[in-house]
Amino acid sequence: MSRTIDFILDFASPNAYFAYKVLPEIAKRHDAKINYRLCLLGGIFKATGNQAPIVAFSNIKGKLDYQMLEIRRFIQKHDLKKFRMNENFPVNSLLLMRAAIAAERGGRLEDYIAVAMKAMWEDSKKMDDSEVFKAVMTEGGFDGPALLAASQDAEIKVQLEQNTNAAVEQGVFGIPTFFVDGDMYFGKDRLREVEEALTRQPV
Repeated sequence: MSRTIDFILDFASPNAYFAYKVLPEIAKRHDAKINYRLCLLGGIFKATGNQAPIVAFSNIKGKLDYQMLEIRRFIQKHDLKKFRMNENFPVNSLLLMRAAIAAERGGRLEDYIAVAMKAMWEDSKKMDDSEVFKAVMTEGGFDGPALLAASQDAEIKVQLEQNTNAAVEQGVFGIPTFFVDGDMYFGKDRLREVEEALTRQPV
């Protein structure tokens, strides 16, 4: 029986990009399915009192330098040569996430994720700019203006908010977060534990 990995996702996080690139191979090795759950990182932070690492650790001597070292190690280990820190960071992901809900409703979520991740973390695009968004999505095979319009739909706004609240209620405080058989794993550095969970029989 195929297992499912819930992947709590927001495009605002470079660590979400790293997990997105590595997780499919883990899933493939264990005949597992990835369930992408779209949640707003800013909403998660607000609800839990969490902060981005660049803010939370800014006053801790050596902490951010070490985090960058870990990122470089992860990139090297997984051969993620296309990664480029977005020169516009931090990018407000609200538009991207609402449009992702629209793409999901249209049955093209995985295609959308691929385009958005590339734009954010390989091409350094300013994806909170509506004109940039339309151009990138159109070039990626979507109707960019239609997606932009859909991002303003009231039902889509509510859906993203509900997704985010549900994740917080489940214990999520940051991204990327994963669930396997109800057990939570936080951060790209827990992908090994995610894989180990897939080797165990569900209780």
